Amino acid sequence: MSGAASAAALATGRKHIYGVRPPRAWMLILPVDALAIVAVVPLHLNHARALLTMAVVSVALFAGAGLYRPRLHLSLLDDVPALVARLLIAVFFVAAVTVFRHDFDSVDSLLTAVAFAVPLVVAGRLVTYLFIRAARRARWRTGHRAVIVGSGPVTAGLVQALTRERSYGLDVVGRLDEPGNIYLSGVKWLGDVTDLAGVLTRHQADVVIVADARTSEDRFAEILEASIGRTYDVLVVPRMRRFPTRSARQDHIGAIPIQRVRLPVLEGWRWRLKRSVDILVSAFALAVLSPVLLCCALAVRLEGGPGVLFRQIRVGRNGRTFEVLKFRSMRPRDDNDSQTTWSIAQDDRVGPVGKVLRRTSLDELPQLWNILRGDMTIVGPRPERPHFVEQFSAVHPHYARRHRVPVGLTGLAQVSGLRGDTPISDRARFDNYYIENWSLWLDVKIVVRTLNEIFSAGGR
Repeated sequence: MSGAASAAALATGRKHIYGVRPPRAWMLILPVDALAIVAVVPLHLNHARALLTMAVVSVALFAGAGLYRPRLHLSLLDDVPALVARLLIAVFFVAAVTVFRHDFDSVDSLLTAVAFAVPLVVAGRLVTYLFIRAARRARWRTGHRAVIVGSGPVTAGLVQALTRERSYGLDVVGRLDEPGNIYLSGVKWLGDVTDLAGVLTRHQADVVIVADARTSEDRFAEILEASIGRTYDVLVVPRMRRFPTRSARQDHIGAIPIQRVRLPVLEGWRWRLKRSVDILVSAFALAVLSPVLLCCALAVRLEGGPGVLFRQIRVGRNGRTFEVLKFRSMRPRDDNDSQTTWSIAQDDRVGPVGKVLRRTSLDELPQLWNILRGDMTIVGPRPERPHFVEQFSAVHPHYARRHRVPVGLTGLAQVSGLRGDTPISDRARFDNYYIENWSLWLDVKIVVRTLNEIFSAGGR
């Protein structure tokens, strides 16, 4: 299969060898947790509403603590402290609401009902863990086919552990590594790491375990991102595995620690929600800030004459160009000058009004129209001119990767002090960090920090 065909197959998703992807453990664990609390309702009908509320709060707290994240090693003893602690928080919340409603007489009986619910949750977890481990051993619609990247002692240890303990639910179909690496008996060599996409498709594997490959991290990371869609699980053995780390995502195969890598998802409902927020906020801001926009336009007109808006070609998502709008803070010498000259903070062509607009970032307000049109988003990497994109991409290998998402009115690099004459490599690093760790909450934090920059006049 050609590389293009493999990529197309991965992009459209794939079915597991059994016909569909195996069910995830949380699909069983979550409803059992909720039912364990609700099970005491028939015995305490007067607290039905309180117990249902406790079930919802408990499940939310469990999810926040990572107790529904996918794990290979399932141990009730590992989870009991986190389970009990979150249950007690949920109990405190429900009891506080009961007291707030001045229903003091019901608190004692409510705590009695909870006393039955807590051990039921723990017992439910024990039963579900035993069931999942047994189902994995029997490969009852729970098996995953895995490809290991590596050929050294770590790979050998992983293969031995997965062969010995079938409750991890992984079947190793083979290994990938550079030609000429150590030969492992009983583990089929499937090819070079560059053929990762083709191997996963041909062998219907949906798990990649990165062990001790000789390929450099940067090279393999590029192959991984180019080859794997979001329907695959990526497990990585830490290089410094002799030094334990404390993490909610901590997991292991045998005595070998592993970390689950979350590849950035740049599509789906969260990104559609982000676009919906862009439309609502930009439309609302344009309406509310119209007096401010009018005052800025009038000030620019009085200082510099006609031509209030400055238009410039910038590069957006996937390299698409668009015309960005700004209030004019200075006049370029000519059209080529605006596209190829790097502006500096102390440019003598910037007048008093321009300096105020730049320092308060008010010159960026017309970009709300770019956001409404879909050229930009509220939070994202700042757009740059084609001339400099080409120049920076040639010098900084990861610069072009920032165009994986829509460009933004503000971004992580800008609120981290990387504005004006600051290293391009640092900006690209912050932009790519934002993309790879994106969440709606991260956007909220960046917006709050941006407002602080504006009100403290921390602009250029």
